Amino acid sequence: MLYISLFLLFLAFIFFWQSNRQRQAAGLPGGRVIYTDTRGWGKLEKPLFYAPLELTGKPDYLVQQNGQIIPVEVKSGRAPEAPYDSHIYQLASYCLLVEKTYGKRPPYGIIHYETRDFAVDYTQELESSLLDLLAEMKRDQHKKDVPRSHEQASRCARCGFRKVCDQRLL
Repeated sequence: MLYISLFLLFLAFIFFWQSNRQRQAAGLPGGRVIYTDTRGWGKLEKPLFYAPLELTGKPDYLVQQNGQIIPVEVKSGRAPEAPYDSHIYQLASYCLLVEKTYGKRPPYGIIHYETRDFAVDYTQELESSLLDLLAEMKRDQHKKDVPRSHEQASRCARCGFRKVCDQRLL
């Protein structure tokens, strides 16, 4: 009986250690994972949606911590000196979706790169800037001619509109 108890205790330790390693590798803060968009943690969740803005998104993780819900976006590759604007706006969109879906405004979100994490405060200024950007995108959606917004061939190569774009770099 003693050996069985010790074996079970050892197994519990191994499972705890492994789950802690997975949490750290994913850049997750302490707390309970309540949503995930990665296959490794279970079934895929349905996207968050906010009808008035026609905004939808699937954060990689939502972590509930001390009554707050923190979105976490995982990016592959090494961390830049500061998070890219596009990544900040993506995270801000998830913060907005969390607030509209769960009725709780996240104080911040996390962008996890391979070598570094960034906590991005979800301020009123960031929310206003996001709403302005979404309105601009909505206006551009109805324009016939919208100029390309970058000079990076690698972005063009991965773009879903590359085959029909007359401004592609490749």
